Amino acid sequence: MTSFTAFSHACKGLGFLAMLAPLAAAAQQPAGTLSGTLLDQSNGQPLPFANVIVLRAQDSTFVSGTQTGENGAFELASLGLGNYLLKASAIGYQGFRRPVALTSANPTLRLGTLKVAPTATQLKGVTVTGERAAVEESLDKKVINVEKDLSSVGGTATNVLQNVPGVAVAPDGTVSMRGSSSITILIDGKPSQSANSGAGGNRLEQIPASAIEKVEVVTNPSARYDAAGSGGVLNIILKKQKKDGWNGQASGTVGTRDKYNASLSLNRRAGKFNWFGSYDLRDHRYISTSRTNQRTTVESNTLRIDQDGNNLRHNANHSARLGFDYTISPEQTLTLTVEPNMNRGLNTGTQLAAISSAQGTDRIGSAFRVKEDVSNTDASLDYRRTWQAHKGRELTASLAYTRLDADVVVGQRNTFGSDDLREWKQDLRVDLNAAAYQADYVHPIGEGARFEAGLKGQMMLNDGTDDFLRHYTEAPGYERLADRSFAYNFKEFQQAGYATYQQKMGQWSAQGGLRAEYTNTSGEVNGGSGPFRLSYLNLFPSATVARTLPTADQRVQLSYSRRLNRPNFMQLLAFPLYQDQRSYRIGDPTLRPEYINSFELGHQMTMKQTSLTSTLFYRQTTNAIQRLTRVDEEATRLYGNGAVVTGSYSDNFGQATSLGAELSLNHPLAKWWRLTASGSLFQTNVTAATGNETSRRTVSGTGRLMNTFNPTPKLDVQLTGNYRAAAITSQGRIAPVGSVEIALRQRLLNDRAALTLRVSDIFNTQRNRTEVYAAENDFQATYYNKWESRVGYLGFSWYLGSTKPPKKIESQPQGGGGGFGG
Repeated sequence: MTSFTAFSHACKGLGFLAMLAPLAAAAQQPAGTLSGTLLDQSNGQPLPFANVIVLRAQDSTFVSGTQTGENGAFELASLGLGNYLLKASAIGYQGFRRPVALTSANPTLRLGTLKVAPTATQLKGVTVTGERAAVEESLDKKVINVEKDLSSVGGTATNVLQNVPGVAVAPDGTVSMRGSSSITILIDGKPSQSANSGAGGNRLEQIPASAIEKVEVVTNPSARYDAAGSGGVLNIILKKQKKDGWNGQASGTVGTRDKYNASLSLNRRAGKFNWFGSYDLRDHRYISTSRTNQRTTVESNTLRIDQDGNNLRHNANHSARLGFDYTISPEQTLTLTVEPNMNRGLNTGTQLAAISSAQGTDRIGSAFRVKEDVSNTDASLDYRRTWQAHKGRELTASLAYTRLDADVVVGQRNTFGSDDLREWKQDLRVDLNAAAYQADYVHPIGEGARFEAGLKGQMMLNDGTDDFLRHYTEAPGYERLADRSFAYNFKEFQQAGYATYQQKMGQWSAQGGLRAEYTNTSGEVNGGSGPFRLSYLNLFPSATVARTLPTADQRVQLSYSRRLNRPNFMQLLAFPLYQDQRSYRIGDPTLRPEYINSFELGHQMTMKQTSLTSTLFYRQTTNAIQRLTRVDEEATRLYGNGAVVTGSYSDNFGQATSLGAELSLNHPLAKWWRLTASGSLFQTNVTAATGNETSRRTVSGTGRLMNTFNPTPKLDVQLTGNYRAAAITSQGRIAPVGSVEIALRQRLLNDRAALTLRVSDIFNTQRNRTEVYAAENDFQATYYNKWESRVGYLGFSWYLGSTKPPKKIESQPQGGGGGFGG
């Protein structure tokens, strides 16, 4: 115990040096402390994010307030001695009140566990128990409870993220927040290399929505999180039952035009073991159409391409999850999880191109075929240690491993036209291995203070080949093109450490932290420009100051963090990777990371059944990485027939800034009707570092409107609309897009089953249009894509054991209060 006490005093001295002067002054005042843990009376589960306030007993004047943590615990420090009234409130639960007294003989009062009863809402004579809301709002993060959101029925993690307030997903799967596509995606708190590396195989498409419990959105993360990702962090939490005995769920979904889903999840808890497993099958076919228009000038000759395409994509995905929790002791838990996934994709279609120049117009017809075989396995071992004698003290450690194998074969055959090149084929193979370790320690210090520290290391080894082959009419077999084929290897190692200190004093809270990250990247392309190596060490501070206002259920918070966006291996690959005969992408091994300074000022207010959260944000990016397109004049001349060959590459374009506001409202319009609205509006400025490109400025934003109806006790209805305004890129703009969808869920058989119906994009308005302008060669291009977005899904779920569907979509707001969210 002596070493424990010594460590406490050492951390306390370090933390107070980091605190602001007003907080340090407040620490000198005599103070008392109240602490306890809120539990659900019906099942004994903790109540996270509940509001806890203290009122003066004499006149009910507000004194202090906080919010319970993930484990339902709360602590109110720096209280004067005297008589108080403790009040706790959580949406969907009855209010809790208890008189308390802090005296000189007993200044610290530990209340232990406090059980709160769920509320019961009367609807046409039937009692409905309140539960957690579909969206929980707090100043530092949003939590989306996926099972309560019907708009992702029959979908994947990509569909789930499309319905997260403030998040946009492009047709190619790129996820962005507040206009930034630099997002860190975590799965159960761990980075997924196959979701973030861009190495092939979209991990998000492999996770069915039915397997996701919730999504956490952190827009301005503290030093505890990885520094990567200027837009913030998305943490996808997968389902894992912990109830005794056998529990599970079996479900199936059928969609229009050959779309099928099936899933089975089982859980058994007995003694010290909690076993869990699941299997999901997803077999979908989608149709799409595309149009490309390009115009440029090469050597005073104006060239134009107009191309139309039709496409059919068939995707079959198998994913499983197996593992167990082992309770070593009441204070120690060990968890092993293995997740194998296999995806098979086949993309076929036709294209018709009209190529015009001064010599006339040529028409070329072609058929293409893309076959994808992607297999990946994620495995992790997690350890958690708590101390019952020292509340809040915790040690967690984890080991993670990912292996990904991808084989993508692209083939195209000219069916008619003047070009003597009749057929070409491209075979891309990827072999990726990644491993990571992480350890985090939380140490409470005295009353109302907390010190955290952690270490993390990760490595990624990525090897691959790309063979480009062609077949001419006169020649037999395929010829390998050495100037377009290559092999590569890429290695990245990262080491990180961080420390944060948090202090609560009365109505004020503050947190400061510092993270150090070292990155070493190396690679080589056979036949390219030779090996390259990059290494850099950076410091990333973060700070947050928050205050609970004298009016109950209001809170303001100011936060800052420094972050970065590392170039991925595709952006560093110094060799042209042809996407078809007339376009390629090439990397630059001298590309530098971009650095971001992010500021947020937020306010949250809860008024009975209404919650309102508003945020102002500012983001400044230096060495901004932007993707640029240019005309390759030499390749255009060699190709002939008046065709235009373009190359795209990434560059440290200059500086970018984004200034905006975000608003979220949750308000009941009637007992059976609740409105949830969210939107963001921001101005983006992109300033070029060179004279070759122009600086650009635009105002953009996103909006989401969700209506939740409960016409009967067992029927839930959601009507949702999404809109994304036009946005700029370094060389053009992306057109606005919006959609409306409806979803229903009917509970059956005494809540042992549920029938769901969803129709996405009712008015068939989802499409993608991108415009590109480049001063060099007077290049102008428009890319249009319309995919099968209006789809109907009919699903049935059967609940096993004590598992049951949500009794209703909660019609009251959640959130508010005092945590920093890690």
